[in-house]
Amino acid sequence: MNEEQIHLTADVLTNGVGLITAAGYINNEGGQAIADAAGDLMERGCGTLLIDLEGTRIINSIGVSILLEIMEKLLEEKGRLAFCSLTPTISKTFEIMGLVQYATIYSDQQAARADLEGHASG
Repeated sequence: MNEEQIHLTADVLTNGVGLITAAGYINNEGGQAIADAAGDLMERGCGTLLIDLEGTRIINSIGVSILLEIMEKLLEEKGRLAFCSLTPTISKTFEIMGLVQYATIYSDQQAARADLEGHASG
């Protein structure tokens, strides 16, 4: 079955930014784990979420749909969603699925944090 389980860390950064670092396959289980972490960070006052996908090489359609749900919740709360460290395949998938229209994409976590922690409102 699924040999590449999702591994997550979730941290509260400065200025209301929450960081989720995900490594592994983002399917229904992995996507739900990210959604749970995102919900927890939002409850803790994070209005901006950064999801670092450096350790993620594959995401299926269910995983993408769960990420879209996270985005919708953030937009309802006037929040912001960002991703960093995407593989070319995941980047292309996000373009096709429309995630890049509503989320900011950064090359790496350092660039994302420099921008988000400096400009986040939350």
